[in-house]
Amino acid sequence: MSESERPYGLLSETSGIGETRDPRLQRHLPLLEGVRWLEAGWRDFWIQPGPSLAYGIIVFLLSIAFVWTLIAFGRDYILFPALAGFMIVAPFLAIGLYDKSRAIEEGKRISLGSMLLVRPRAGAQVFFAGLLLCLLMVLWTRAAVLLYALFFGVTAFPGLDHIVGMLFGTAVGWAMLIVGTAIGGLFAAFAFAISVFAVPMLLDRPVDALTAMGMSMQLVWNNLGPTLAWGAMVFLLFAACVLTGLAGMIIIFPLLGHATWHAYRAVAPAEIWE
Repeated sequence: MSESERPYGLLSETSGIGETRDPRLQRHLPLLEGVRWLEAGWRDFWIQPGPSLAYGIIVFLLSIAFVWTLIAFGRDYILFPALAGFMIVAPFLAIGLYDKSRAIEEGKRISLGSMLLVRPRAGAQVFFAGLLLCLLMVLWTRAAVLLYALFFGVTAFPGLDHIVGMLFGTAVGWAMLIVGTAIGGLFAAFAFAISVFAVPMLLDRPVDALTAMGMSMQLVWNNLGPTLAWGAMVFLLFAACVLTGLAGMIIIFPLLGHATWHAYRAVAPAEIWE
């Protein structure tokens, strides 16, 4: 089999990082290409901004309701892992924003109703992908609870008022933060790799969820610098949302949703489907 005929999912038989990358999937983008994606997302936001704002408000209200439910039912001990886990399912929640950006490209009518009732070209596969992401989020929250138990034993959760001092004021707390950050980073890296381009791909192409996730991981690996920089930008903007009591979701979530569509367009070349 010639190199040009080699399937995209097949790695080179020779060893080494360079040989596991496919030149046909490399876009040779600048490291901070994500800034351009944000600019494009901002432009999409202000083309008929009403639906995007409404979408952001809905996500904000759902987030507040989720946080209130955790606190009201005494599950505040998983609040921080759940907030981190939100980034795992966020690509699925943003599918309506991808649809608006696609509609802008195609010159189609835009409405909040069409954004909420999206008809992905992959059909029900997009919901299967969403289920997988939700399961990954649940796995992360359970891992975080187990991690707390490993470091603090049967010590009851001290409450949101005292947890910061417990984490930053004790040696055990610092150890848990270091280990937890490392484990959480692995979860985040995996979730980012399989989802960042998968959900836009399922909206755009009639492929199955596992194929989309596998292709998303390949695209991230073959464009590691700009995609990691993009992930860092997403994290910083999400952190800004948390610091504003999630109110920043109203603007930042739609912005990131539109920008992610442009990231997908820039990184996923059309020839991979030919």
